[in-house]
Amino acid sequence: MMVNNGYNQYKENSVYTATPEELTLMLYNGLVKFIMLAQSAIDQRKIERANNSIIRAQDIVREFQVTLDMKYEVSKHLDSIYDYMYRRLIQANIKKDKAILEEMLEMAKDLRDTWTQAMKLAKRQVSSKDQIAR
Repeated sequence: MMVNNGYNQYKENSVYTATPEELTLMLYNGLVKFIMLAQSAIDQRKIERANNSIIRAQDIVREFQVTLDMKYEVSKHLDSIYDYMYRRLIQANIKKDKAILEEMLEMAKDLRDTWTQAMKLAKRQVSSKDQIAR
């Protein structure tokens, strides 16, 4: 029990000390995780667990949508993607359809990987500016 409490405290501290970029990455990782958990639950015929996992994935997608800054063109494109994902997750939940979940998993992984690359690029640009400023 002590190990679990320590791990939970570590996870909580990670969230509180994370940058906005890191929090976004955590959400993408959570989206991937919950879609995979839903697939596994469907395989095991654990319908309630599948439902709960898909709802968690839907909640993450909704969070992405409501936090978009629509003054940027990329946000309008992301809004369309997130809207599509949200609607497909609803369909997957109604039908308990693993094919739809696989499609959403691939999209989630692509978005996560793109975000990871963007974070690396931004970090390099900041490092370059810091070196020039010295």
